[in-house]
Amino acid sequence: MAGWTEKDIPDQDGRVAVVTGANSGLGYVTARELARRGARVVLACRSEARGTEAGDRIATEVPGAEVEFGQLDLGDLASVRRFAAIFPYDRLDLLVNNAGVMALPYGTTADGFETQFGVNHLGHFALTGLLLPALLGTPGARVVTVSSTMHSVANIDITDLNSERRYRRWIAYARSKTANLLFTHELARRLTAHGSDLVAVAAHPGYAATNLQTEGARMSGRKVSERFMQIGNRFFAQSAEAGALPTLYAATAPEVRPDSFTGPSFAGWRGSPAASWRAPWTLDDRAGERLWTASEELTGVAYDQLKE
Repeated sequence: MAGWTEKDIPDQDGRVAVVTGANSGLGYVTARELARRGARVVLACRSEARGTEAGDRIATEVPGAEVEFGQLDLGDLASVRRFAAIFPYDRLDLLVNNAGVMALPYGTTADGFETQFGVNHLGHFALTGLLLPALLGTPGARVVTVSSTMHSVANIDITDLNSERRYRRWIAYARSKTANLLFTHELARRLTAHGSDLVAVAAHPGYAATNLQTEGARMSGRKVSERFMQIGNRFFAQSAEAGALPTLYAATAPEVRPDSFTGPSFAGWRGSPAASWRAPWTLDDRAGERLWTASEELTGVAYDQLKE
């Protein structure tokens, strides 16, 4: 793993990948590099204009790349269902649950869920469940869910998943990232019990320069915070190219194991991919089961193929 770069990505010819939030930042780099290695990549994005433009950019940077836009709004379960219903392939080798929002003012999704929990966790939970038949039917498939070191700030509150009692933007974000890791843990456990070779893993980018950091401050009108984030991105963060490496490693490296968590090697901040520390509560079987049950009830998506 030491010194691993995008040049070490194995050949992806003939493989089909879906990358959420692929129009910019980490998702764009992930999609581009998978396409560069021969994968057919579906850019699952909310905006058709931005998703199509991203596909055009990839085609320019990677002549011959096989990329296509798929409309997906993770904050609207009807959109998630439409995306899965018209998914045009009978195989799916790789699902990268990358899209996310961070530290937004309080808001709700189209289905009434707190936005960060709804988009970062529930939308991806539903998407994975709806695409599960294609994933299970593809030998060697993987699900990579992008979390964050910020998960260590807060465990989920199973009695207040939508932050209805009290909303603090960074705590809500941290809880959604803990949910990402608990989802990965429980999915990996259920897949093992099912005897499937589908691998569920997680990754995080460390501190990477993307618009994720500035969007929450911009939306809430916090000009000083927005400027502070811009300065951090410019002088302290690693590039989106470097930040995407843990995801690409988790998605393609042969030695990756179920329920692993990959991040940058230097203090979880920057550097080549390495095994990353995770909070003990993200490995709690009971918490994973409770979140899973709640997520099925909230989304209406049941993973029937993995029933024990």
